[in-house]
Amino acid sequence: MSEVIRVRDQFYILASSPLADSQTRVLKQGHTFAIFDLYGDVRRLGSGEQGIYHHGTRYLSRSILRLGDERPLVLGSSVTEDNVVFAVDLTNPDMTIGEKFVPRGALHIFRSLFLWDGVCYQRFRLFSYAQDDLDVELSLTIEADFADIFEVRGVVREQRGTFAEPRTEDGALVLGYLGLDEVERRARVQPSEGAEVNGSQIDFVVDLPPHTPRELFVTMSCEVGAERKASEPYATAIVGQRESQRRMSEAQAMVRTSNELFNALLDRSYADLRMMITETDHGPFPYAGVPWFSAPFGRDAIITAFEFLWVDPKLARGALAYLAATQANEVDLEREAEPGKIVHEQRTGEMARLGEVPFGNYYGSVDSTPMFVALAGEYYKVTGDLEFIRSIWTNIEAALEWIDTYGDADGDGFVEYRGSARGLVQQGWKDSHDSVFHANGEIALPPIALCEVQGYVYWAKRRGAQLAAALGYADRAEVLDKEATTLREAFEGTFWSDELGTYVLALDGNKQQCKVRASNAGHVLIHKIASDERAGLVDSALMSDAFFSGWGIRTLASTENRYGPITYHNGSIWPHDNAMVAFGLSRYGHKEAARRVLGALLDASSTLEFHRLPELYCGFPRRPGQGPIEYPLACAPQSWAAGSVFLLLRACLGLTIDASKRQISLIRPVLPAFMQQVEILGLRAGDASIDLVLHEHEEDIAVHVTNRVGEVEVVVVK
Repeated sequence: MSEVIRVRDQFYILASSPLADSQTRVLKQGHTFAIFDLYGDVRRLGSGEQGIYHHGTRYLSRSILRLGDERPLVLGSSVTEDNVVFAVDLTNPDMTIGEKFVPRGALHIFRSLFLWDGVCYQRFRLFSYAQDDLDVELSLTIEADFADIFEVRGVVREQRGTFAEPRTEDGALVLGYLGLDEVERRARVQPSEGAEVNGSQIDFVVDLPPHTPRELFVTMSCEVGAERKASEPYATAIVGQRESQRRMSEAQAMVRTSNELFNALLDRSYADLRMMITETDHGPFPYAGVPWFSAPFGRDAIITAFEFLWVDPKLARGALAYLAATQANEVDLEREAEPGKIVHEQRTGEMARLGEVPFGNYYGSVDSTPMFVALAGEYYKVTGDLEFIRSIWTNIEAALEWIDTYGDADGDGFVEYRGSARGLVQQGWKDSHDSVFHANGEIALPPIALCEVQGYVYWAKRRGAQLAAALGYADRAEVLDKEATTLREAFEGTFWSDELGTYVLALDGNKQQCKVRASNAGHVLIHKIASDERAGLVDSALMSDAFFSGWGIRTLASTENRYGPITYHNGSIWPHDNAMVAFGLSRYGHKEAARRVLGALLDASSTLEFHRLPELYCGFPRRPGQGPIEYPLACAPQSWAAGSVFLLLRACLGLTIDASKRQISLIRPVLPAFMQQVEILGLRAGDASIDLVLHEHEEDIAVHVTNRVGEVEVVVVK
């Protein structure tokens, strides 16, 4: 991610209050997301991130519901299991309405909110248990600060645009802002008939007889430029939102198990991914995370699509198509763009448009480009979709060319990065300013060659060779295979440390090893660049107490100089990191590691709200009777965290799909101790699909095919 650079840097996310002060509920749809408090209001609490956001700008910064002069009492609030509707049950405090005393609990207000096509829809259903008719007064106080997401994160701007005076237009409250980028942005708040707009407040007076429901509606539309959004009726819009979710789910393989807690984690992960997926002109694309990273990120999308590949390969196709379309084709030092490089991050807010932050179309990641090639190869293996691969082959070749030229500028055979004073200093997935260092804690000087990046390059060259062969480019395939073999030999001779018993974190600019034990070494194993013996040693290191906290594998061993369990990258626990590591270990037959990691993340999810795995949590050792310690600024939901459970399950099952052979293989499958059966419906290999049931049978795993559509063979390797 690109949120943490230097502690004093302008892009550091400020944390000014405890997590406990900011209990929130999250919705996202398309390019819009919203963060509410438990009442369904938007207030200036916690980290100050509450609001309704659209294309990187906060449109609504305050929305307070009042019942007369009082704030209602909240009875309960929750987001529905499909992540579509935020539902809140409210009641009245002891109060006087007119001349009548109304005891608390006499009124029930059901408030529901959802997002659809840049509009936030709200419905209020009022019901009275009082004895008399009541004239109930409700009001919504609205404010819009049109803050750029980077302002919300703590960046102070010297100058801002111009705010328009609130106005009433066709019964709606319109709040506007003309940015320094000359783009007009408007929040249009439209109440149902009978409401009055008074300044920035919307007032309702509701005649409420006993036991007779009344409904009110409010929409808040996010408008840009000349756009004028016409909101749909509430019922029509919610059907549209749910229909889009249904279409997504129909194309996905479905997994059920004998463990209900695990099923709850699966359901939440499915729902979170569907919420984070945004439809683009190139297909579905997973935005990274709410609130700070609800935007396209190349690395995040690639990893999420890889985690989810066996469940829904269309996500990988959409990500590949989008990243191919946005691939750099020129040198631009400001954006760190170079021909063939895959985009790291794209922002569309005012500050990005003005260049106040460099992330409008930013290419400062070292690993997105080789991983793009690797994902293309993985996608083809699962789908056999050679025509799509042919359509992006020039992009794949451009990425491979970047690896060999700009990526390996000094020609030593390893891909490095120099970092940027204005953008990102560290450009691997651990992009905190202090994430790459020597054993004594000294920050490594660039250019930096991360160990896992060499593994990704090896993965890219092997998969690139297979794609070239499939397209009939035999000579190109042979060259790529030879380059991969050469890289493997050089890597094994340079990045291993007998002293550490694992691969070193990186090489610095002087080609000196950064002798630090980090989870990066596990990523090296994904496409088997390591020898079997060394993979076993990596397994021993990563599953030791220094790494494995009981809640998962830490990013950094607790014995290292810069270890801190509350840091972003130097000792915390990231679900996607654990999934990548466990998958790599499983490729060498270390299935027990995958089982332990999956069990740890399941246990963590069972203590977290909504069974949701966040972006990360703290790396403190597991304590009896307590859950993991939450990281105060973690994104939740977060795409690659939601995808982690699917890659971990694949690691345990040894699941591989080869569409060209019309074959689905289960290589030495195991089930976690807490699970006796797994059912997979609609598992695809190209245009064929099967339904499978795996269950324990006399200390073995029995596999049954319960349905088959098309020609596909199931192979179980014991």
